Formats: sequence, C-alpha cells, structure tokens
Amino acid sequence: MKKSKLFTIMGGLGLATMSLFLMSSDQNDAPAVSGTTADIVDFYAFEGANSSNFVFAATVQGLLTPGTPTEQAAFDETILIEFNIDYNNDLKEDLVIQAIKRGDSMYFFGPSAPAYSGSEGTKSTIASSAPNSVKISTAEDVQIAENNGMKFFAGPREDPFFFDFNRFNEILAGTATGFENPGNDTYAGTNVLSVVVEFPKSMLPNGTTGVNPFAAGTPMYNVWLETKRKQ
Repeated sequence: MKKSKLFTIMGGLGLATMSLFLMSSDQNDAPAVSGTTADIVDFYAFEGANSSNFVFAATVQGLLTPGTPTEQAAFDETILIEFNIDYNNDLKEDLVIQAIKRGDSMYFFGPSAPAYSGSEGTKSTIASSAPNSVKISTAEDVQIAENNGMKFFAGPREDPFFFDFNRFNEILAGTATGFENPGNDTYAGTNVLSVVVEFPKSMLPNGTTGVNPFAAGTPMYNVWLETKRKQ
C-alpha cells in the first residue's frame, strides 16, 4: 500500500489533570499524494473534555470550499485511515485504530494489535473482525456513534488549523515587522473531511517513562497517522 504519514508524541496517563494538545500539520503535502483522497491535512491528539479519555482527530482532502464542493466530497473506499500507537518507544506500532468507508458508512476497528508493524507497516490490514460503525455525515446530518465507551465521527468540518500563511511568507522573506496577535486565519471558511475517535485512556497499556527530560515520570506514547491506498 502507498501511504502518507504525520507523526507526533504525546503523554498523559501519568498526569490525569494534564492539559494536552498535540498537532502535526501538512496543508501542502508531498506531490505524490497532494490533492488525492489519501492527502492528510492535519493530525490532532489531545485529552478529551472527559480527562479520562484521549481524542485522535484526522483531517483529509483539504481544502474544500463550503457548499456544493463540500457536499460532494466523500471518503474513498480504497483508502484506509490508520491511527498508530507505540507505547514501548521502539517506534513500531503496537496498537492501531482504523477507519475505512464501506458503502454509505464509515467502519472503525480497534484499538487492536496490527497484522504488520515497523518496516512492514505498509502492508497493514484490518486489525479486527468486529467493527464499530458510524454513517458518514453531511454538513447538515451530524452523527456521532458510541460503542464500548468510545465515540466516533466521520464527515466534513471547517478546517480547525489556524495559520497566517502570508505572514509566514513575510517572515521567510525577512520583510515581517513586529508580531501580529492573533494574525489572519488563512484557512478560515474552508472545510476538510474529518475522522475523530475518542476513547478511554484505560484502553492503552502504560506508556514509556524517562523519554521526556522535562517530565521523566510521565508515560509517553508515539502516535502517528497514516493513509494507505489499497493496491
């Protein structure tokens, strides 16, 4: 399978009151996947409003103009969206949460041990035979499925990533003066297809301590997002 990946690190099981929000962004993806149904826009990992939960959010196929283009946007049945979790710090996925479209529904699997990991992760297959299902939403038809303490969403949403692209270019060119707060949100009013999973922290084994020199006692996880196209 061809794949696109965004990677980040998170911690949290050791600090239940920790304010956690981690993000990887790639609005301008590699030429091989840019503009395709496998194109990753952003990956977010954070502690839920319920501090006992983690939330993973993937956005793909950006950027969509609100209206007809958004209504016509659809997840691709040949694209597997996979959240990868490494809890022993060997940089190989120990658990995965997967989402794939089948007909008019999005099916979710996991957290489950993957069939392949590490360098063979590109061959990853569906990790569980017992899916949870959420029907793909439209902008007017919001649906959140719940099962076994987990919540699932799949559908279009406004791009949450705040980025002042023009100011960024001015900084690179050396022509920026001062600091604008908050700046201009370049992507305001544009949409992306979103996949969101909220799940109890208790579903994960303890992470690895001693990884973060500023919080040595906090269990840490490596988490990353991949899109994999069926060959």
